[in-house]
Order: sequence, then structure tokens, then C-alpha cells
Amino acid sequence: MADEETKKSERDLADRKFYPADQEAAFSDRASPDTPQTRHPAYRLAFRDTDFLLRDELRPVRFQLELLKPEMLLDEAGVGSTLVMYGSARIPPPESVAEAMEGAAKLPEAERRVVENLAKKAKYYGEAYKLAKLASEKSIIEDGKRQFVICSGGGPSIMEAANKGASDAGAESIGLNIVLPHEQAPNSYVTPYLSFQFHYFALRKMHFLLRAKAVAVFPGGFGTFDEFFELLTLIQTGKMKPMPILLFGKDFWNRVVDFEALADEGTINHKDLELFRWCETAEEAWEKIAGFYQLEDYAPPGSEPA
Repeated sequence: MADEETKKSERDLADRKFYPADQEAAFSDRASPDTPQTRHPAYRLAFRDTDFLLRDELRPVRFQLELLKPEMLLDEAGVGSTLVMYGSARIPPPESVAEAMEGAAKLPEAERRVVENLAKKAKYYGEAYKLAKLASEKSIIEDGKRQFVICSGGGPSIMEAANKGASDAGAESIGLNIVLPHEQAPNSYVTPYLSFQFHYFALRKMHFLLRAKAVAVFPGGFGTFDEFFELLTLIQTGKMKPMPILLFGKDFWNRVVDFEALADEGTINHKDLELFRWCETAEEAWEKIAGFYQLEDYAPPGSEPA
């Protein structure tokens, strides 16, 4: 029977004549005798030789793999566009504020002030959650693909809030984690088959923006600054088309960055300050997204008109 199937396959005009890589790998496992030659790393198939793939000379190949893998899997998952959410990994959820403040009571003044400042920003965990939930509940489908799928860095705090909001709306969401020297893992609300791990920050940041149709930026540290300012630069220089950039926390941002001074000094134009829009609430942010894309009258496919 197997021979008949093989012969039928050989006569199939649409069938490829080369065996796929996984089948060739199986041939190699089955056919190789145990000899000094076959045991040596030089004999391994190149694409199965991890030591070879991790050599410095193979960095361009690793770049390509890290670009291709998420791109292919997101396409297969029917993700058309994303709502990206940047923000701190340190801001506590509202329900943890009381415990954090209790623990800070005996700390030295400078350390206690840091805990207090982070606790004040807990409201942004709530707004990130609400924005993700709101966008996910819209269930916007266009050209057969899901639009405004929530995408975060996959970690704790603001990132967790984003993925949790989508999860509580019954929607899938994306997490783009990065390998770091200290232990970290995806938050539990990221959809498992949309949870990716990156070695290169550059490729991770590229994937944040490849499908982005809007970006919400919450208070954060160096990583958030890096992602936010790179996005501004790409749009300012015309490398990317404009999109809604929603900047949450005007008091925070104006305290840590003097945007007006940059414009007054002439290193940016005053018009560049229009690249982003201030927001304090999820509803305000979604209103700006909906206005940009003229989504006010959108109804999911199959729903009754209002």
C-alpha cells in the first residue's frame, strides 16, 4: 500500500520533487551509522546544528530568522493590525497599592518616595486594561483579518494590563518578550501561540511597528523612552506613515521631558509636538483612534445596524 502511495505521489504533477527539510532530517537520523565521522559536529545538518547557528558569522541569518518567525506566525493567525501598548514594568496594579504602601512605611525617605510615586501611577494600569478591553470588544475585521489586536512587550505591569484587558474581553493578544540577563517570563494573559521571544531589541521593536495602526504610550523608563522616541523619529522623518500616538500621563511626561524646550531650542519643530496626542483615559484614547480611522459607525460583520 505504501509503495502504491509513493508511486502515486511520484506521478502527481503538483507534487514537489525535493523532500521537505523535516523529512530529510528524519532520513538523516534513520540512515546514519554510528561512526567517528557521523558523531562529529561537522556532520550535522547545518539547520540542526545549534552551535553553528550561534556563531558570530551567522548573526545575519539569526536576524532573518527573528524577522521571519513572528511575521509568518502572525500572518497565519490572521492578525491584520495591532494596537501597541508601551509602558513601565514597575507600576503596580491598583489592588496592590495598599500592600506596597504598607511595605514602604519603614523604608528610608528616598526609597519610600519612589514607592509612593509608582503607586500614584497605578491608575494607568487600570487605563491600559480598559483601553485593551475596549479595543478588543470592538472585534474589528477587515479583509478577513483581525484589526487592532492588542500587542504588548509581554511582561508585567502596564504590559500585563494590556494583555489582561484583551483576555477579559475574550480576545487573543500578542506578547513580544526579550531575553534578559535576569529571569523573566511572559505574563499569563498573553495568548500562548502569539507569545514570542526575541534576542535582538532591534527586531523586537521592528515587530512592534510592522502591524501597528495605533500606539498607546504610558509612563515608563528607558525601554519605553527608546520605543516611543524611535516611533516619533520614524514618523517625523517620513520613514513611517502617521498614526495615532496616544501619550498617557501629561504630568509625568512634562516632568521628565521638556518637549517645549526642545522645540524652543530649534532641535525639533513646534509642529513635531503634534505627532502625539495627550490622553488620560481609555475612552479618550479610543475616541482619537476611532476619529483618525473614521470608525465611529463601525459594526462587526453579521451585526444588526443600529
